[in-house]
Amino acid sequence: MEDTPISIIGIFVAVVLMFLVPFVLLADRNDDISQLVAQTATASFVDEILKNGVITADNYQRYINELNSTGNTYEIDMEVKILDKNASQRYTEDSQDIGQNEYYSIYTSQIEDKLSNIEGGANKIALKEGDIVFVTAKNSSKTLSQSIKNIYYKIKGEDLHIIVATGSGTIVVNGATS
Repeated sequence: MEDTPISIIGIFVAVVLMFLVPFVLLADRNDDISQLVAQTATASFVDEILKNGVITADNYQRYINELNSTGNTYEIDMEVKILDKNASQRYTEDSQDIGQNEYYSIYTSQIEDKLSNIEGGANKIALKEGDIVFVTAKNSSKTLSQSIKNIYYKIKGEDLHIIVATGSGTIVVNGATS
């Protein structure tokens, strides 16, 4: 009779280990796959921009579809730093540069407006050599694994666990001529 409470506790622990641990590991594996898909899609999207020097509506939509294929929703932040070649350039026969080059930035909402043809564009943004592209995708939906990990991270006092994929690079071809 004395072993009955210990046996019940042992059975309870065994059930938890047999069912809960594999469930948590499976949820964690799904997050790993989502992270891999997001990172691969982001790197592929940025590489395509760098290779062609153009951001097109089709490429952007394909990128969004790849991210959504994970079953999560993502918040996409893009920044394109456009090189303004020497705003104080002297226009003479030798075209000497005076001063420094300047960058100005366009961000996600401006990029999406240009790609959706709101501003009367051609559903693409042509970039030139020296422009810089930054893309970040963060998941905005909570997965089961994130919920479990965030309980631990809150107790420990660390940042919350999210899926993040980044990519960046400098354009080396002139997209306006391609």
